[in-house]
Amino acid sequence: MSGVAVVGQPSGQQGLSDLGGPRDGGSGDGGNRVLKHHDGPWTRAAGGAEALRAHLAPVKPELGAAHNGLLAGAGDLTALAELGSVRESWERRIASAQGECASLAGKLRAVARAQGETNEAVRSSLASVVTGSGAR
Repeated sequence: MSGVAVVGQPSGQQGLSDLGGPRDGGSGDGGNRVLKHHDGPWTRAAGGAEALRAHLAPVKPELGAAHNGLLAGAGDLTALAELGSVRESWERRIASAQGECASLAGKLRAVARAQGETNEAVRSSLASVVTGSGAR
């Protein structure tokens, strides 16, 4: 979901086909279209990133528990000795993924805030414009 919906657009203007809207302006709504977007998809995506980060949290301790005692008595088996470096590699990857999820969640929420602020700024700047037959 893109967070953008073409509800309507002034007649005679090009359509917003890249946003999934009609190109011909002939929607049967009298040509009175409005472009709207909402923060819902952005905040849901941020929540998903946070959920993934939380889901990864127990993986590192579980990986550690699985390796407990594994190398004891391994002797000269180099394959088992390599497991330590593999484990360290996975722990770095897990930490990196958690960091990326946290960063992504913050950025997605920032987009939602910026869109809301832009909406309000546009609404305020157009408040002095009278719709219909007259304009200031």
